[in-house]
Amino acid sequence: MDWALPAGVHAVCTTRMGGVSKAPFASFNLGDHVRDDPYAVAQNRALLQVQLGGVRPVFLTQVHGVDVAHLNATTTDGTTADACITQDAQVACTIMVADCLPLLFTDEAGQVVAAAHAGWRGLAAGVIEHTVRALCEQAGVDPAQVCVWLGPCIGPDAFEVGDDVRGAFNSGSASEPSHAQRYFKPHPAHAGKWLADLAGLARHRLHVMGVNAIDGNNSSSDWCTVSQSSRLFSYRRDGVTGRFAVCIWRD
Repeated sequence: MDWALPAGVHAVCTTRMGGVSKAPFASFNLGDHVRDDPYAVAQNRALLQVQLGGVRPVFLTQVHGVDVAHLNATTTDGTTADACITQDAQVACTIMVADCLPLLFTDEAGQVVAAAHAGWRGLAAGVIEHTVRALCEQAGVDPAQVCVWLGPCIGPDAFEVGDDVRGAFNSGSASEPSHAQRYFKPHPAHAGKWLADLAGLARHRLHVMGVNAIDGNNSSSDWCTVSQSSRLFSYRRDGVTGRFAVCIWRD
């Protein structure tokens, strides 16, 4: 991961390689809700914890909402939320995806870490804004001191959406200026459909909040889950598939 982190903060993004799951979940599937063998998922999660040096990844039940869970050593896996935050050491904020956008957050001093899951519904509803506000409050900083990394997601040449999705981002309200339409382009083959730039929409929302230290996904094909079939899971591409994860934690 090419992201300059404050001292004492660490982050990883897994791929689909290095686990024990069999096809169509081959091989490093971390999702326990996709009909994979539960024993294989448990083994993969144990392998992840080894890769994190014994730090415990906390797995959420993600529902495309905006709730931010505050994690500690006793937080149970399966807590329902689409973002999480912690100041506690040795606890990894963890998000699973297979086309949605995962985001990792910290402040310049590394006092707090957070992660968020942003499909189009959560993004439109404000999951990024909720996460940034929670981090700023807990760390005692303003958005200009927040650092964000955007992980792989479905890319702007693969994410076909309808007018309902475009409309969710083009209200022209103070919270979502109408110039968000720049992240939608007409589908070249399907009338009434659009190609959406999910990572671009996220960067736009971060900039509107005053967050400018943004790394990771630049909307190129290298970051597209659909096109990177050997490295990344993609629900849009495969239907039945696994989940990869991003994690961030403090020493």
